[in-house]
Amino acid sequence: MRIIIVGFGRVGRRTARTLRDEGHDVIIVDNDIDKVERAEDAGFTVIQGDGSEDEVLTQAGVADADALGGFTGDLNTNFAACVVGDANGCRTVIRVSEDFNTELYDRYSDNVDEVVYPERLGAAGAKTALLGGDFNVLADITEQLSVASITVPDGSPVIGQRVVDLDLPNDAQIYAHGREDEPMTIPLPQTTVEAGDSLAVITSSETITAIRERLTGGQVA
Repeated sequence: MRIIIVGFGRVGRRTARTLRDEGHDVIIVDNDIDKVERAEDAGFTVIQGDGSEDEVLTQAGVADADALGGFTGDLNTNFAACVVGDANGCRTVIRVSEDFNTELYDRYSDNVDEVVYPERLGAAGAKTALLGGDFNVLADITEQLSVASITVPDGSPVIGQRVVDLDLPNDAQIYAHGREDEPMTIPLPQTTVEAGDSLAVITSSETITAIRERLTGGQVA
């Protein structure tokens, strides 16, 4: 896949490296000269400029990209980049900050494919470590796997099937299920899939696209 990462800070840098290690074509967009130089030193293709500007993303090849992530520390920049990405048919992911409230979350999550909240993940790791767990083990595992929440659209071939019976490739596992506007939980044996349901899947990175197509029937989710 061809993926544009807007912002080569803490989140963008780690994400870009992981994607490249998995064989994806990654383009970095950043307007900070120090981060631009750091990305170039790391061997990435880099476009220096404001990631919220249409012409900068055009220069980065957004028209041919499969996905775009807005990972800067500025929410407005991230959202503007995702709007351009969406207009060009990209899958869009936006980073939000720790002071992000529910009202704004709902507003932005309706306009992008996924919202990531790194501070929440960091807090979960700190809690695990303080309680005697080894969060590094989980981090090592998740770098080799992909975790995705996929919404089942109308017309999906899996509607009406029991969640526990879904046939997914490469031993992928569904670890949570949720109805629209309800929290996700471990699915009960009798739970069947309905349109609008969310399914949380964990699988190898190379098969996540095939699983998304299986659950959505090839529709854009």
